[in-house]
Amino acid sequence: MQKLAAPFALACALFAQGCTTASSGATPGGISLSGTHWAVTAIDSQPAAVPDRARLAFEETRLSASVGCNGMGGDYRIEGGRLVTGPLIGTRMFCEGPVWQQEQAVNALLAGAPEVTRVGDNLRLASGGHTLEATLVAK
Repeated sequence: MQKLAAPFALACALFAQGCTTASSGATPGGISLSGTHWAVTAIDSQPAAVPDRARLAFEETRLSASVGCNGMGGDYRIEGGRLVTGPLIGTRMFCEGPVWQQEQAVNALLAGAPEVTRVGDNLRLASGGHTLEATLVAK
C-alpha cells in the first residue's frame, strides 16, 4: 500500500496544478502586464502623433489606452502570448489627421488579439498589419 502512496500523492499534486490558472496579467510563459503603465512611442512604425498623451496602462484585468484624443478601456487577458480584450468602450470626441489615423489603428490592433512581446522596458503589440511600440513608465 505504501508503494502506491507516493505516486498517488504526485498524481494529485499534478492534477491540482493543472486546475489552476495564470493571473489575468500573466501567461505561463511569463509575460506580465498587470500594474504597468506605458508611453506609446510608435504606431505602425510612425512616431506617436501626440507623444505626451499616448499611453497604455494595465491593471489586473483592465486596460486603458489613448493615443492623444479619445480614451478607451475594457477587460483583457493574456492567452497564448496574445492580448485578448473584452468589449472596449471609449469616448467619441472628434479627432482628425494623424492622431485619428493612429487611433483607428490602435482600435483595430486591440480588437485583433495582438501578439505581445515584452523585452525589459519595451513592449510591442502586433496584429492584423498594425503594430504598437511602447516604453515602460515608472508609476
